[in-house]
Amino acid sequence: MADISTAIAGPLLEWFERHGRHNLPWQIDRTAYRVWLSEIMLQQTQVATVIPYYYRFLDSFPTIESLADAESDRVLQHWQGLGYYARARNLHKSAQLIRDQHNGKFPESMDAVMALPGIGRSSAAAILTFAYGHSWPILDGNVKRVLARYFQVPGWYGQGKTMKQLWSLSERVTPQYKTGQFNQAVMDLGSMVCVRTKPLCEQCPLTAGCLSFKHRTQNQYPEKNPKKDKPHKNTLMLLHRYRDQVLLYRRPPTGIWGGLWSLPEVGIADEIDMWQEKNLSLRSPHLSINENMIRHQFTHFSLDISVAVFELKTLPSKIVDSDDCVFVSPAKIPLYGLPTPVRKILTGLCLAEV
Repeated sequence: MADISTAIAGPLLEWFERHGRHNLPWQIDRTAYRVWLSEIMLQQTQVATVIPYYYRFLDSFPTIESLADAESDRVLQHWQGLGYYARARNLHKSAQLIRDQHNGKFPESMDAVMALPGIGRSSAAAILTFAYGHSWPILDGNVKRVLARYFQVPGWYGQGKTMKQLWSLSERVTPQYKTGQFNQAVMDLGSMVCVRTKPLCEQCPLTAGCLSFKHRTQNQYPEKNPKKDKPHKNTLMLLHRYRDQVLLYRRPPTGIWGGLWSLPEVGIADEIDMWQEKNLSLRSPHLSINENMIRHQFTHFSLDISVAVFELKTLPSKIVDSDDCVFVSPAKIPLYGLPTPVRKILTGLCLAEV
């Protein structure tokens, strides 16, 4: 075990000192909150995309307490465009738990961190090593790829036995000293050198022991998940306009775009009258259904969105009593957290640059 750890940690740390990333925003003025925020944002999202969101988020919520005390709508508004909105909901919920159960201080034990919503084993380990200097192995996407190639690990990530082996290897190679630097180094190596396609092996400090490099099997590891046809779905969104205002509808707190403001949505045109009667107490023939559909790609399915447009002569009386339906002027639309395709729809209809 010690030999494997030394063979990898030594050259990797030396490479990291010269070529690694040392000036990322969350590495400067490092606190547990900043590290935690960055780890959640970096789940499923590239560093370059995260950085401007990270700065804006910290400007509005500079502390755990300020995040915990914020309205959920405001938190989601700052997350719009970043995707995977469950991360924002879990971040907000976790901040409230930290405020109420940990006196506002991010916990330092693995069990306590993993008990927070949206934090798994690898994210917890990364936060604890970077923020508090603990010694825990990590296994994010970059680390998986480096280990899978170095040791020629068979199988794909969806297989339990493959993940068990990768975690075992991560535990074996992670040194007890300079663990934070090592974890950042192996992530940087996966991000900058041991990339998904056409890895830059000539720049890698680990070629001496890498089995994939030795056997020229870099493109075979990690093994890809068996391809499945991506399901395709259709939906019809309802755009109600009253003068210069548009109706926004708050989605349920869970599921796709949970908690975000959107346009009302039905499966087919025949359901429109039922939705309007139930939510607005009105019946109104729609003017048109936009045939220029928007296709939005999710990780596991694609969605085609059509739009039915309504021009209203009066505001529905029922809207006054609803917290989940609101008419908004174009100038105020940017204050609401919107899914990216809905923002495109509103912009395309010349309502506002939202």
